[in-house]
Amino acid sequence: MKPRILIILGSTGSIGRSTLDVVAAHPDRFEVRALAAFSNVDRLVEQYHQFNPKYLCLVDESRSAELAERLKDEPVEILSGENDLIDMAALRGPDMVVNAVVGAAGLKASLRAVEDGKDLALANKESLVAGGPLFPPIVEKTGARILPIDSEHSAIWQVLHCGKKEEIRRLLLTASGGPFRDYPAEKFAEITVEQALDHPTWNMGNKITIDSATLANKGLEVIEAVQLFDVPADKVTVVVHPQSIVHSMVEFVDSSVVAQLSQPDMRLPITYALFWPDRVESAHGRIDWSQMADLTFEDPDFERFPALRLAIEAARAGGTMPAVFNAANEAAVAAFLDHDIRFTEISETIRRVIEASTSIGQPSLDDILEADREARRLAKQTMETIAL
Repeated sequence: MKPRILIILGSTGSIGRSTLDVVAAHPDRFEVRALAAFSNVDRLVEQYHQFNPKYLCLVDESRSAELAERLKDEPVEILSGENDLIDMAALRGPDMVVNAVVGAAGLKASLRAVEDGKDLALANKESLVAGGPLFPPIVEKTGARILPIDSEHSAIWQVLHCGKKEEIRRLLLTASGGPFRDYPAEKFAEITVEQALDHPTWNMGNKITIDSATLANKGLEVIEAVQLFDVPADKVTVVVHPQSIVHSMVEFVDSSVVAQLSQPDMRLPITYALFWPDRVESAHGRIDWSQMADLTFEDPDFERFPALRLAIEAARAGGTMPAVFNAANEAAVAAFLDHDIRFTEISETIRRVIEASTSIGQPSLDDILEADREARRLAKQTMETIAL
């Protein structure tokens, strides 16, 4: 079988490293043509020596000279900056782009990949959260496929093979509940960055971990599910499942509920996406049923986690409002990580920005990028007021 040729954006992050773990386990099935990272020169150099790609890209241009110097005797082309990252997504030869970039910066790269007709293995939530309305006409024109890597959306994707779209009653997105599921509500304002980064189940980057603590991450996944599976927001329900064994479910119109279960291991959904439509032998996420504890489920607490409610409202509004939610959340999380605002002020910032914004129903890329910029400006202004 001809190897699948890959471009991996965000290769030094958690998802990128897990993707390369899968590739390393199946060297005859994949060729890594290009790797891109934001600023981690050391890890990118290590990955180059292991996988020998023809192209490397470092988005942080201030460190690209260091990368070039360290690999000056190697047969590799060094690219740098966001524009090169976007161009990398359309390199001739590769047939799949894995987009594991964190944040709205991944949107343009995702668009470029599907415009070029490449399959897009997607872990960058913001591509569909902010730019969701832009993808359907491009995918229809080029035949590109969007293959979800997030464990929840991969679970739904797998389960949907059991029924037709018109047979869906609702999608059930599971959430671990994060580190503060049982934390006293009156102490939320005192939550520290260190506490918020201590996730009980998943090992993720800082931004996504904070999103999981506020449940904004689950809200982003609701928006993404609406776009990915072409269902109204009212057909997506969040269920808190602390054990993170059931990765999501689909309830069909006959009241059957079909679920995908495994131990938490991102390499399982990554393997499914990379090898789709085939399944391959793998032990990633395998369950020892003799050791399985009780599985519990509960409704989310929207009062304690208002970011989730705000995201669902943004999903219902559609248009540019999901982009507004995403941008305000990114800005607020960055400020929290810098100790500039409190944990509770993340959702308060998002709320104020949404209330001050107007949604455009059928947005262009320029509309979405402008909504993103304006939301960040409003978030900065809001946080300056909060800090006073």
